[in-house]
Amino acid sequence: MSPAHPRSSGARVILLGGTSEIGLAIVRELQRRAPRDVVLAGRDMAALQGAADWLRAAGCTRASTLQLDALLPQRHGEVLDEAFSRLGGADVVILAVGVLGVLGERGGLPADVAGAVGVLQANVVGAGSLLMHAAARLRDGGGGTLVVLSSVAAERPRRANAVYGASKAGIDALARGLADALHDDGVRVLVARPGFVRTRMTRGLEPAPLSTDAPAVARIVADGLDRGVQVVWAPRALRWLMLVMRMLPGPLFRRIRQ
Repeated sequence: MSPAHPRSSGARVILLGGTSEIGLAIVRELQRRAPRDVVLAGRDMAALQGAADWLRAAGCTRASTLQLDALLPQRHGEVLDEAFSRLGGADVVILAVGVLGVLGERGGLPADVAGAVGVLQANVVGAGSLLMHAAARLRDGGGGTLVVLSSVAAERPRRANAVYGASKAGIDALARGLADALHDDGVRVLVARPGFVRTRMTRGLEPAPLSTDAPAVARIVADGLDRGVQVVWAPRALRWLMLVMRMLPGPLFRRIRQ
């Protein structure tokens, strides 16, 4: 796509995971660059309404809400149909569905196995279902862009975040595979891999090196859309840190406990 028509320019935006701080920051950054019509889909309707009011105050032309539960994949098709119908199609779909992990667990084998399975169901099965439904509708509508919020944890899951890292690796791999499969159909996929982001979800956790905030991630994502790249890291320096991490020998990598 030429610089005159950047991939962030589409006016119709759907945010799946409509109360995500990072997802909303991306919508707000896109709105700062050009007017948008937005549908926010998520579980907490009161919080969604507050987010929609916030976006309208920021200048969004329209901002409506839809009930969505990532753990009910049997309803994902009808929810996506309604979201696309409200906007008359979509130009940008942001997938920001996901949970951080099992509360209080830090380690490779959680004591709460059922809770860990819930993380996998939300971050892989639920998010993957939404990703495929959204991709199919963009393809059938002539094209568009998918933004998938992954994590640097997807690149090489550590012993301290084995479940969360594995879940993000799953959705990351699916997104990159679909990017190749749908390229000739006009569907573009941008995978965003932030590091530690200071949000409600990470409140109370010790910030990791190179930590950042949601607006900074949003700017990197929007710039990535304009440049037409397939993957962005936030902050950008994480790209080189993760290159080093991927190259570490197994015995040395196992010594990393955080």
